[in-house]
Amino acid sequence: MSHPDPSSSRHPSRRRFLGGAAVGAGVLLGGGLLAACGGSDGAAARPAAGGASGSPVRGGRIRLGVIDGNQSGDLDAHKPIGNGSIIRGFALYAKPWEWSAEMEPAFALAEFAEISPDATTWTVRLRQGLEFHHGKTVTADDFVFSARRLTDPGLASPYAGLLSYVDRERIEKLDDRTVRFHFKNGMGFVPFPENFTNFGGIVPVDYDPRNPVGAGPYKLKEFTPGRRSLFTRFENYFKDGHPYADELEIIDFKDEQSRIAALQAGQIDLANGIAADQLRLLRGDGRVGTVVSQTNGWQSFDLNLTKAPFTDERVRTAFRLLVDRQELVDRALSGQGRVGNDLYSPHDPTFDKTLPQRTHDVERARQLLRDAGAGDLTLDLVTGPDPTGEAAALVFATQAKQAGVTINVKKVDSATFNGPQRTDWTISTNKLLAESFLVSGLHLDAPGSNNNKTHFSDPRFTELFSRALSEPDTAKRAPLVAEMQKIQYDKGGLVIWGFVDNIDAVAKRVGGVAAEHTQFSTWRFEKLWVS
Repeated sequence: MSHPDPSSSRHPSRRRFLGGAAVGAGVLLGGGLLAACGGSDGAAARPAAGGASGSPVRGGRIRLGVIDGNQSGDLDAHKPIGNGSIIRGFALYAKPWEWSAEMEPAFALAEFAEISPDATTWTVRLRQGLEFHHGKTVTADDFVFSARRLTDPGLASPYAGLLSYVDRERIEKLDDRTVRFHFKNGMGFVPFPENFTNFGGIVPVDYDPRNPVGAGPYKLKEFTPGRRSLFTRFENYFKDGHPYADELEIIDFKDEQSRIAALQAGQIDLANGIAADQLRLLRGDGRVGTVVSQTNGWQSFDLNLTKAPFTDERVRTAFRLLVDRQELVDRALSGQGRVGNDLYSPHDPTFDKTLPQRTHDVERARQLLRDAGAGDLTLDLVTGPDPTGEAAALVFATQAKQAGVTINVKKVDSATFNGPQRTDWTISTNKLLAESFLVSGLHLDAPGSNNNKTHFSDPRFTELFSRALSEPDTAKRAPLVAEMQKIQYDKGGLVIWGFVDNIDAVAKRVGGVAAEHTQFSTWRFEKLWVS
């Protein structure tokens, strides 16, 4: 994935994005330039290796199978429960920005965004003529309401931390389509667009999550938690001529085997994010095509730094050395990925590429464990329903055995894995999308992060992160990030062993799926069609 060279970027006194076109050379927002259009097409997109070809056709029903089966799943725009609920949100809701094919924020409901020179405010203007599913015009009032709802302590959304720096009492409506955001304590907040992209759906001021209304490509018709949801085309969607299908059905499966069987039997048309070990099987099936997207999404083992034995830095280092990263890529990913080095966001222009790649070193790991008085460890490694995470956990258990460490893999269901206990386990699996350094930190291990499973906390890291959030100039932000990454590399609790190719399976009758640098190929529901 290509990104602008930070050394060549200009930094105008006012960072402006008018009608999607950046004045001057543009400003890097974490992972890249704020994309110049409202759509999701990009240079990375290429035709699917299978699926329908030719011009899009209107009509019909598209059926997507997802791994979830969560009986407590919901349709809440700002507090989705489980993977299926997040995916359903891409059908129901539209956001100010959306992810481009290069995993960069692109204008969607917004048409203009401006960051102040000190990054302490963002001013955002919505497109004209936007409409909700029930016919109401989308206005600045709805934008303000949605931002306040996402960050409402009473809602207690696990994603509120992404916008925890927003001053909820100082979200200003400037006119019917324009809103200005201020941040707490007058601090700067560079990655605002990216943080609004996943869970910042704009909903009406009378929003009721039990009868949800949004501005996405499809309207809700039926929903049975843990089983299926059915949506119908929204004729006044803001992208002219989209979506193509009359109906979208999302069907929940509890395991990969039943989902793949349904795909091969023609009971569903799409299976998103399939396990890599299914790729060879499906490539030999003439009824199904596969789409492989190289991403910077990653898999990790998360070490809880507040619990023994990981309170000892020597043990953390030992576990990083116990991981044979190439074997994990070869076996857990079936070769569909590349090794990691315990740091996220390698595509970010501020990423420090000088840190040495960690290698597999059992003898040094064994010595570090002995030095720490932990030479005969037995631990439970908790993993959820993600088949890649489970496969990785099993492979790592055999690797750790070489140093006398016994790893018992403990698989739990989705509700348990993503529930209140998720930050309590001593060691667990994890994965995250390819987002910029600052956004990933807000998810994971920075102050106020919404999912700090490692309980990482370092005063110097906290100071640097705050400064980086306030620095729009990429070249000036890079040394701050480099120092933070060195702290993470030496002291952190994330063992990021690999970056994962996203694999989607597509029935021959479905068109509109293309490889990207994201995991969203089959979530772009407005682009999908059936022949």
